[in-house]
Amino acid sequence: MFRSALSRRAVVAGLSSSAAAVAGGVLPARAKAPPVGTQAPAFYRFKIGTIEATIVSDGELSLGRPTPGLFGGVTQKTINGMLTRRFLPTDNVELEENALLLNTGDKLVLFDVGVGTSKAFGPKAGRIQSNLKAAGYDPKDVDAIVLTHAHPDHCWGLLADDGTSNFPNAQIFLQESDLTFWTDQAKASDKAIGSFIEPTRRQLLPNRERIAFIKGGAEILPGVQAIATPGHTVGHTSFVVTSGGKTLLLTADVCHHDVLSLENPRIEMMFDTDPKQGVATRIRVLDMLAAQKTPALVYHFPFPGIGHISKQGDGYRFNPMPMTTAL
Repeated sequence: MFRSALSRRAVVAGLSSSAAAVAGGVLPARAKAPPVGTQAPAFYRFKIGTIEATIVSDGELSLGRPTPGLFGGVTQKTINGMLTRRFLPTDNVELEENALLLNTGDKLVLFDVGVGTSKAFGPKAGRIQSNLKAAGYDPKDVDAIVLTHAHPDHCWGLLADDGTSNFPNAQIFLQESDLTFWTDQAKASDKAIGSFIEPTRRQLLPNRERIAFIKGGAEILPGVQAIATPGHTVGHTSFVVTSGGKTLLLTADVCHHDVLSLENPRIEMMFDTDPKQGVATRIRVLDMLAAQKTPALVYHFPFPGIGHISKQGDGYRFNPMPMTTAL
């Protein structure tokens, strides 16, 4: 109580002396330029052993109010309480899109390509092309694109609106079961996912000859091993990147929200093809990350989305790695 009172008195005293200075003719400095009004390009560089890695943002997906329809198995009161305790809004949930670019010295490998020009998830997404260029990379120089799965925010950035390739020189890697599932025209009448089918067909089918299929457990590129993590989609795949004795796990969409998906990992996600399997996979991966202390890159966590997972009661906690301003 005494410390708080002193603090309040100090604040009031400081404000009073500032007011007196203004009254006495001493004006505070003013900016010489108008506000810029735009954000800096969103990319972040770090090292995985000898590999130079860059997390490139495609922007934020706006999913609307986080209801039990979106995050299933809990009440609205529980959802609101979890978010409020972490100073997060309850009227709209926004998820980042953290794509990873690896520069191995021999190849440029990009994991996921964002939502493209679609505004289905709001106006803030679709920035991967501009952020890649701001990070110093031309999309035509990308050698390989690794798709963790075939959801809109991961594959709709393959082609431009006119049908030309955004990454004309890249081989594409994807699980065969995901290609089959998300290009099945018979699913276009499905109320839950039907709106995704035709746009996904337009992205994937013209690229069919460039797609190499992923198998869980296989090393698809030097230092990049696939891990089958189904549930979110039938062929959802995570990846372990290893170089120089360092390791990073790309979890992709094993988790979606850094609070809701971790504090109660049994919360189901509306976009999971098999929500029960998604929960089982999530707990398996989180247990492994916590036990092995392996750093993870989570596609939808707050930018840049890299950190460690630790156990916290019956759930988990995301511990962001400190960002550095120099390599």
